[in-house]
Amino acid sequence: MASYDERSQEFESAFKQLSLMRRIGLPSLGLRTSERRLLLRGIDVILLNVALIITLITSTTLLPSLGEIFGPVKWFITLTIVWFVVAGIFDVYNLARSASTTYSIRTIATAALISSGLYLAIPWFTPPIENRSQAFLFVFLAVGTLVIWRTLYAQLIVQPTFQRRAIIVGEGHNGQALISALQSEFARSDANPFRGTGYVLVGFIEDTFDATNDKVAGLPVLGNCQEMIRVVRRLEIDEVILAVSETNQMNPALLEAVLDCREYGVPVTKMTTVYELLTSRVPVEHARGDIEMAAGIDDNPFQRLYGALKRSTDLLGALVTIPILLLCMPIIAVANAIFAPGPLFFKQTRVGRSGRPFSIIKFRSMVTDAEKRGAMWAQAHDVRVTKIGRLLRWSHIDELPQIINVLRGEMSLVGPRPERPEFVEQLAPSIPFYRARHCTKPGITGWAQIHQDYGDTIEGAQEKLEYDLYYVKHASPILDMLIMLRTITKVVGLRGR
Repeated sequence: MASYDERSQEFESAFKQLSLMRRIGLPSLGLRTSERRLLLRGIDVILLNVALIITLITSTTLLPSLGEIFGPVKWFITLTIVWFVVAGIFDVYNLARSASTTYSIRTIATAALISSGLYLAIPWFTPPIENRSQAFLFVFLAVGTLVIWRTLYAQLIVQPTFQRRAIIVGEGHNGQALISALQSEFARSDANPFRGTGYVLVGFIEDTFDATNDKVAGLPVLGNCQEMIRVVRRLEIDEVILAVSETNQMNPALLEAVLDCREYGVPVTKMTTVYELLTSRVPVEHARGDIEMAAGIDDNPFQRLYGALKRSTDLLGALVTIPILLLCMPIIAVANAIFAPGPLFFKQTRVGRSGRPFSIIKFRSMVTDAEKRGAMWAQAHDVRVTKIGRLLRWSHIDELPQIINVLRGEMSLVGPRPERPEFVEQLAPSIPFYRARHCTKPGITGWAQIHQDYGDTIEGAQEKLEYDLYYVKHASPILDMLIMLRTITKVVGLRGR
């Protein structure tokens, strides 16, 4: 096995040659994830508002004054709000996807077209468009400028100048899990590994003193913890990712190395934080010793206000949906009587907030003796589902009666989906922090539901939990609105199962 010094020097030489060829002498910007999203949002909004300004200027033969253009501020505020709502639905600020030119063109063009069309249809809050040519001009400018900008972004942002070079400290399970997340099937099929995330992973640093591998997950092991600051300086590392299992039990040498990096001005970030930032999931398997990482800190001064706002939204949503439920009931009752005789409603015990059981109410979509052999996970192409039930699931109409649970205060419109007691008893001992999802009301839809279908395996249940805990940690009115908007598009797209 080659020495750490030899391997580090060989890699340093090769990396710098590649870097010089691709950078053409430009300085490294090393954009953070938050800076990338801010850049996208900022320029998107600027271009849309510039498109509106140009349309206003060309709407008359006389050049209007700046006061006349910017006087009705509500026009520009409305445009910005409409854009962010539609952009949230189409997930246009997903960094990995934004680095794919084909994806960017497709999604940004669709989002810009819908946003500009909706904007023109709003009265009073938008400028009075005098003729169709002005409307076409605005739509053309909005779609065209955003498509050009996002194409340039996808081509330029993945260049080394904009990438953030990082090393991973710890070649164990945690470090390899981060590599796996960044090189997921999605990353390979829709964008190159690491594209758009802002990270170029240079290699590993051994968190102990004994060399065990020359390479881990395809990346070189550059040195041990005592050599970390030297590697950081020579390879011009922008960030150190700490992937050790118990950060509160680091050996003194590693702690000194971390402090050296911080003193040198290089940020040190925990692997769990990076994983959560890039995947929108809490890595429960790798946060066993970090209860704050998995469950967060409940010390938000606006928490009570948010709770009151959420309950008000739940009641309003339930009251608006009740007429739809009453309209569907007789139709589904007749269909069931003809094609699948049995009860109209299906009740089942689920685990709610604080672990309290309650009876969830749904339109029956399975045969009456569906669970004569015991509790079973719902699956794709489940043979227990009736013909009418398959249509109900496909359209998500079977979920409508849960509005009654919302009115009772047992559920919310948005939250982790409630699980059955049998599955909770099975999953809680094997999946870390599983019961943390019970600290909030379960919901009709949730963060996991817009990212994943049924979690019908242990692995699927763990991935679902990671999304649920992300929601528990980051729950807010904006996140709730985003989930509801994406749920609507999923229902309208008939992507149920």
